[in-house]
Amino acid sequence: MLKEIKILADHGKQYVPDLRKQPVSALFRGRPVISADITAAMAGKASALCPAGAIDCSSGAIDLGRCAFCNECALAMPDAYRFTNDYRIAATRREDLVIKPGQADPLRIDETAVRKEIRRLFSRSLKLRQVSAGGDNSCEMELGATGNVNFDMGRYGIEFVASPRHADGIVITGPVSGNMARALEICYKSTPAPNIIILVGTDAISGGLFAGSPALQRDFIESHHIDLYVPGNPAHPLTFINGVMDLLGL
Repeated sequence: MLKEIKILADHGKQYVPDLRKQPVSALFRGRPVISADITAAMAGKASALCPAGAIDCSSGAIDLGRCAFCNECALAMPDAYRFTNDYRIAATRREDLVIKPGQADPLRIDETAVRKEIRRLFSRSLKLRQVSAGGDNSCEMELGATGNVNFDMGRYGIEFVASPRHADGIVITGPVSGNMARALEICYKSTPAPNIIILVGTDAISGGLFAGSPALQRDFIESHHIDLYVPGNPAHPLTFINGVMDLLGL
């Protein structure tokens, strides 16, 4: 026991005490802020620079569901674009991921879009099955980190499980390649109702840089209700954890 106490005294706490207010590096690219004074010419220039087609060429708005968070727009026009380190950018509605010029308020989920049964059934315990549908292992690695000793998502009853039959819903990463489309559908049907669906990362939300590729088959995404969108390229563990906590009303 004395040895364990000495180790604790030497190392300190290994976990993040408050996942809601944990600061991150100033270099982290989270919620963008767009100047209200942006001109059509500047918007057009930013749109042309964006490799993911996330910036509207007329208004200059950024779609976080497509954004690669590459920072090219901010580097080229720092007076018009900048990325804050606000990682709480998950949304329950796809349209809420579009950040418009002059929009400075924090991005939070729309409470009216949360299905009542989700909080009634899962607020104390939520088990999820993660499906990599053609992902590049970046979002998958970040999701793995949510359960480590630092973030310890399991303290809130939120955990990943091995089988969809033991899960309350699925978490999808990757753009959904054709060879994963049927497997994704089978996995979803193996989870009991009300079948929560969470999309994590730019690729899952919009297809990302692969959008429009004939190798993708995104019928599943387009035909099912999505409960939570977690943007990022890849998504930060704190973005995912806070998004799910907001969804559950924790």
